[in-house]
Amino acid sequence: MIYLKSNHEIGIVRKNGAILAEIFDRLADFIKPGVTTAEINRLTEEVFAKHSAIPSFLGYRGFPAAACVSVNEVVVHGIPSARRLEEGDIVSVDIGAYRNGFHADAARTYPVGDIAPPVAKLIKAAEDAFFAGCNMAKPGGRVSDISNAVQLSAEAAGFGVVRDMLGHGIGRSLHEDPPVPNYGGAGKGPKLRHGMLLAIEPMLTLGDCRIVTSKIDGWTCSTIDGKPASHYENTVAITREGLQILTISVSP
Repeated sequence: MIYLKSNHEIGIVRKNGAILAEIFDRLADFIKPGVTTAEINRLTEEVFAKHSAIPSFLGYRGFPAAACVSVNEVVVHGIPSARRLEEGDIVSVDIGAYRNGFHADAARTYPVGDIAPPVAKLIKAAEDAFFAGCNMAKPGGRVSDISNAVQLSAEAAGFGVVRDMLGHGIGRSLHEDPPVPNYGGAGKGPKLRHGMLLAIEPMLTLGDCRIVTSKIDGWTCSTIDGKPASHYENTVAITREGLQILTISVSP
């Protein structure tokens, strides 16, 4: 069932999204060669504590950290550890904030020092695919209009689109209806309506779009061919006045 949110509830999610945006802004300066993925997780925990917010992911279905920190070929659900980032790596950070009864969810992928041009293009393409999807997120449209736009943007840039992981509705629960795939034909699925909150999250690969989940930890999802992946996500609100992105920094 799809739960529509009031303007007041959207405002709560926007405030939670501002916490995530603050973390992402800090990580842009923090992430560099030598930093461990556990230190990235620790920074996120500090910001959550400052705002009296609960990390949405910590303990969710047993996940052991506040942040999913995914390096290079890891697409999503990387578990923070003592691993030190190296020059040329890329790292995706996926986080959620829960406060006052509602969740916000977002992700960014960062370069670690200087990275190869094709990988830099991959990071940019994931962000571009997100905004292509946003352009189709209008009342009266269909969920798959977003999916189709994401796929067309990503594939036009020459990258694979992960099929096994989806965007989703969000609100009082971290994952709600409707699912929001990053691929498929337009004009299908639930109709987009005022008050819908969606987490739109393209995950692109430099090579094969298939992924495999670690049999060791049951969480880490990596590309099947070991090539890099990029993840870009925001929580958005569908409103009569237009799309609102709730987890992005707003310039003063």
